Amino acid sequence: MKFRKWFIPFLVLLFLWPYSGNTPAAASSDIRIILDGVELSSDTSPYIKPGANVTMVPLRVISENLGAQVAWSQTDKKATIQKDGSTIVLTVGDSTVQVDSSAIRLEASVEISSGRTMVPLRFVSEQLGIAVDWNGQTRTISLTSGSAEEPSVPGTGGGVPQGEVPQPPASGDTANGLRGVWVSTVSNLDWPSKSSYGKVEAQKAEYVQLLDEVQAMGMNAVFVQVRPSADAIYPSSLVPWTSYLTGTAGKDPGYDPLQFLIEETHRRGMEFHAWFNPFRASTGGDASKLPANHVANLHPEWIVKFDGKLYINPGIPEARDQVIHAIMEVVNGYDIDGVHLDDYFYPTGETTSKIFADDAAFKAYNVKKIANKGDWRRDNINQFVQKLGQSVAQAKPSASYGISPYGVWRNKSNDLTGSDTKASVTAYDSTYADVRTWIKHEWIDYVAPQIYWSMTRKEVRYDLLADWWASEVRGTNVKLYIGHAPYKLGTPEIGWSSAQEIIDQLNYNRQVPEISGSIFFSAKDLRKNPLGLIPLLQSYYGM
Repeated sequence: MKFRKWFIPFLVLLFLWPYSGNTPAAASSDIRIILDGVELSSDTSPYIKPGANVTMVPLRVISENLGAQVAWSQTDKKATIQKDGSTIVLTVGDSTVQVDSSAIRLEASVEISSGRTMVPLRFVSEQLGIAVDWNGQTRTISLTSGSAEEPSVPGTGGGVPQGEVPQPPASGDTANGLRGVWVSTVSNLDWPSKSSYGKVEAQKAEYVQLLDEVQAMGMNAVFVQVRPSADAIYPSSLVPWTSYLTGTAGKDPGYDPLQFLIEETHRRGMEFHAWFNPFRASTGGDASKLPANHVANLHPEWIVKFDGKLYINPGIPEARDQVIHAIMEVVNGYDIDGVHLDDYFYPTGETTSKIFADDAAFKAYNVKKIANKGDWRRDNINQFVQKLGQSVAQAKPSASYGISPYGVWRNKSNDLTGSDTKASVTAYDSTYADVRTWIKHEWIDYVAPQIYWSMTRKEVRYDLLADWWASEVRGTNVKLYIGHAPYKLGTPEIGWSSAQEIIDQLNYNRQVPEISGSIFFSAKDLRKNPLGLIPLLQSYYGM
């Protein structure tokens, strides 16, 4: 709706605002607001509400500088804002705000300060279509309104008039934050369908329809799996064609799917992130069924068979380097907006009788003399994550580099600094992903933990985990996106009996300044409209 387009960026700023929970309001009195290059004056400065960690901004800034009509009722303590045929009503002391016919919960009430009505910045930025940038050194908020020139998107094709489709910047910092969806190619989960094997135009049409549907829900980015299992959905000199395009591994589909996917995504102003599964070699256990140029056949000494699947051993330096080279082939050859890794590092599910057989590698490639194999495994992944990040940054500085780990780093029972959870699988202990180290050293640009549980699942409560991850990125340059699980809607698991669960999670995200967006797993599940989720998302994102 039009109102949401003009009424969103004072709140994106709250995501970016550097503050601590004990910051007094007076500490923010030197904050400057600049709109389209012109500094705005206000007799009441923005401030951070003590105890609530919410930045408040004068309502007058909106009415005088953004062309809205504002009416104030002293009797009802109610402010009514109208613009472009839409109406928003804010009431002092009320935790909800009325936007047209919808009631939206606020993280802090509207309040009066120095005779001025102050509104929470987070909410306003969720409603405005204004780009926001915070400069911590100069303590300046720079706002760019919809009347300013829209940023261009690398790879946006010609022939599409500016403004017909959203034009998000490559970083994903749109007014509502990054709103992404995972598109799995492994086992033809999301794209393409098995019925389209070998049919170029059918595969193209399927992807166009997928984009049409997810963009209509409010998505502005796709994370497409370009490396399902040590293979490729693009012509590669290093790895074979995936079987998920033709039904036959190694068979040329007759076109470059990746190039088409990127061009079609950029044509409509959406971001394209290339998603790589780093160390899974095959979902089956028989290398003889794979092409001759598959890593399982070229380097069988790198392969570990575990639980009926083949894995590239992360403990072998040459094997790690080969994975990085394969990823960099895409970085150097395609106009992607980012490199994205999932949580397939070491496989989960080891027991005393079912082990990941890497003892030989532990002895042969332990130059640091690390005593504990678990620590050695984590060091292997750390080296991989750091080296890949350096390679991506050097080759394509504009591309973001992020990882989506398991939603629980460690339980507090194993580490007092872990989350207050009781997860049976954790990133640190089960997949040997030392995500805290990656964040601390800023080896990654963002982290997207898969918080695939509900607000009411006591053992792994969504809100507790969101807060924990926010505390991990706080004070760093690493962004936090949340991985959501619409695929669980309608399942017997606690908390998934209503599509409102996803909306409640998104609303909670608004209260956490460090959360910069969401990614949903996966496209097929969103497209099924589980329990009526699609119209709720469309309403939430103002579509």
